[in-house]
Amino acid sequence: MQLFRWFSISAIIIAVDLCTKHLVQNAFSYGDMLTITSYFDLVRYHNQGSAFGFLADAGGWQKLFFNGVSVVAIIVISYLIIKHATEKLFCLGLALVLGGAIGNFYDRVTLGYVVDFLNFHYHNVYWPAFNVADSAICVGVACLLLDSFKKNATKINS
Repeated sequence: MQLFRWFSISAIIIAVDLCTKHLVQNAFSYGDMLTITSYFDLVRYHNQGSAFGFLADAGGWQKLFFNGVSVVAIIVISYLIIKHATEKLFCLGLALVLGGAIGNFYDRVTLGYVVDFLNFHYHNVYWPAFNVADSAICVGVACLLLDSFKKNATKINS
């Protein structure tokens, strides 16, 4: 039952990520922007690199590299969820990262790039655009860090 919970969380992240990307692709042309607030816009950008566009202009080899890293990460994360299914915070973090990794991997394989559409800024200072998968990965990593700190605090207090 624990495994169903963790893989269901990943599946929900994948579904929401792909659905929102599909909506953006149907509503926006590349580079379009819709201002929502003074600090947030919906946009349609294509990221051919990794986080924050890292290696986006590397000439194409990075796509194969990131796809390979994604496959390895998906396998390792799935194994860790199965092995540690009773560790709630750890597996929640892994499930979020897994869902985000699969969502972005799907884009890279089917489109050749990742669709980003959430764009936050303050005046003329912009945070790189991102998507639901990226958000899940960041929250998942935060859960993993918190879990690590909790485990280390327990060891220190023992």
